[in-house]
Amino acid sequence: MEYLKAFLIGGIICTIGQVLIDKTQLTPARILVFFVTSGVILGALGLYEPIVEFAGAGATIPIIGFGNALAKGVIKEVKAQGILGAFTGGVKAVSGGIAAAIFFGYLTALVFDPKTKR
Repeated sequence: MEYLKAFLIGGIICTIGQVLIDKTQLTPARILVFFVTSGVILGALGLYEPIVEFAGAGATIPIIGFGNALAKGVIKEVKAQGILGAFTGGVKAVSGGIAAAIFFGYLTALVFDPKTKR
């Protein structure tokens, strides 16, 4: 049942992204920013945590989960260190994901022949 919940919520999030790509003039970069910002706002308001508890990885793996992790990190660090935590908390919370993205992006660039779009 856990896998079904993750698939359902993750699928809904991805469907929203696909609809935005197909039915609007938004660029993929703007949709990415929309999802991250939505995750930050929902996380800061405490509205995303029930979704995470219900769907697990189906809610934490999509990019909206990245925004939620940023918000949680900032809130935690602000409580621990004060206003300085607003600048450091988000990066601390998602540093593993950022490092993995850089590492695997580099490996992919080594294995394949990246080309710019024309």
